[in-house]
Amino acid sequence: MPHDVEAIVVSNRRLSPEYHVLALAAPDVAREAAPGQFVMVKPATSSHPLLRRPFSVFEILRDHARVTGLSLLSKRVGPSTARLYEAEPGDTIRCLGPLGRAFTPVDPPAEAWMVAGGVGLAPFAMLAETLRQRGTRSRLYYGGRRASDLFHLDWFEQLGVELVLTTEDGSRGVHGRVTEPLERDLGSRGADAVVYACGPEPMLASVARLAQTAGRPSQVSVERVMGCGLGGCYSCVIPVRGEAGAAAHFVRSCLSGPVFDGATVDWGG
Repeated sequence: MPHDVEAIVVSNRRLSPEYHVLALAAPDVAREAAPGQFVMVKPATSSHPLLRRPFSVFEILRDHARVTGLSLLSKRVGPSTARLYEAEPGDTIRCLGPLGRAFTPVDPPAEAWMVAGGVGLAPFAMLAETLRQRGTRSRLYYGGRRASDLFHLDWFEQLGVELVLTTEDGSRGVHGRVTEPLERDLGSRGADAVVYACGPEPMLASVARLAQTAGRPSQVSVERVMGCGLGGCYSCVIPVRGEAGAAAHFVRSCLSGPVFDGATVDWGG
C-alpha cells in the first residue's frame, strides 16, 4: 500500500528559471520506491491546486546507509508546478506513494539504453543506480531545446553511464532530436540493447517504433494527466493493443503503468 505523508522540504535546488530539484523528507515512501514509480504531491498549506500532481521519483536520499527521503525533478509550467518551484526548506508537501508499475532492469550481457526528453530524465537517476549495482552497461540519450536544459550530467558520468546528448539549437551535443542518434545506433550497435524511455508522448511513440523496427524490446514511461494516481478517476487512460489482433482497449496508466512495454501501446497513426 502507498504511504500518504506530510513531507518536509529539505532543500529546493533551482537549476534554472524553469527547472528545480525538490528534496523531501519522506523515508517511508522512499524506502519502497523502485525506478519508474511516481508520487502524487501538492503543498499541504494551500487548497490550490485542489488535486495533487504526479512526479517520477528522481533520487533516493540517504544519510550514509539510512534512507531519509526522495527528490523530484520538476519544471515550472503552470500554477501547480510554480508553487513547488517556490517551496522553501521547512515547507510541508503532501506526498502519496510510491505508485505505479516500475521499470524492469536488465542484467548483462544486455545493455540498457535510456532515452530522456526534458523532465523525462527524472526516472533514470534511480534506474542508472540500479543498473550499476547489477553490472549492466548503460547509455543515456538525453535531449533538450538548448544546453541549459541538460542537467545532472556529471552525476550520470560518475556512475559510468555513457552520455549521448542532443539539443534542438545545436548548443551542445548532436544538433537535432534525441531519436536521431538512437536510430543510428540501433541500426549499428543495438544487438543487445533494451531501450527505456521517458518524455513527451510523440517522442515515446517514435522510440517504441524504432526499437520495434530494430527487433529490440522497449519500456516506456508515459506522461498522462493523473487526477488521483490510484485508478479512481480514469483521467489517465491509455490505449493498449489486445493479444492476437484483438482490438485496442483502454487501461489506467497509474495502475497498469506508467511503465509499459512500448510495443503494446497503441500510439495511433
